[in-house]
Amino acid sequence: MRESVKRRYASPTREDQARRTRTAVLAAARRLFIQRGYAGTPVAEIAAAAGVAIDTVYAAAGRKPELFRMLIETALSGTDEAVPAAERDYVAAIRSASTASEKIRVYAHAITVIQQRVAPLYVAWREAASTDRALAAVWRSIAERRAANMRLFAQDLAATGELRDALSLDDVAAVVWSMNGSEYWLLLVGERGWAPDKFESWLVDAWQRLLLAG
Repeated sequence: MRESVKRRYASPTREDQARRTRTAVLAAARRLFIQRGYAGTPVAEIAAAAGVAIDTVYAAAGRKPELFRMLIETALSGTDEAVPAAERDYVAAIRSASTASEKIRVYAHAITVIQQRVAPLYVAWREAASTDRALAAVWRSIAERRAANMRLFAQDLAATGELRDALSLDDVAAVVWSMNGSEYWLLLVGERGWAPDKFESWLVDAWQRLLLAG
């Protein structure tokens, strides 16, 4: 007797449709979260704005906290996928730069670009996290990951031999972590009206003065 064999295959058309559906869901969720806030945006409205069923939203991006995490991850990567920090282009550029000043310039530019995508989502999070424990946990885990990545950045700066002697790696990581966050961006760009390029220049100058010897 011949035994039938089921072959698994991936349909490019189906995969493309799934990507386009997820992109539509993320775009709708981002727009509504920013306009109406996290708590004020039911999943049903995200589904309607994306032109899909509610179950499709869950299948494409998960429940609301997972959907919000995906929005943050894609805002950080600048793509339609979550990309680990170590695999992002600007991180490779930082590691290949030969001087601490150049590493700082690359990172300050990356932060300026990233915050234009992330900071509006931070506002939506800030308004809801005090009453939504799952959402608070999402942002806390991202913040802790960012703090760990800043220690790697501090180590990379230290390897150049250009850091001030009085600074520990933890000091360097903490200073950069505090100034690359959405809170700092919103204070200067959102409330004081700084242009993004002014913010970028400020970060470069401040970090060079605070962190580097001479």
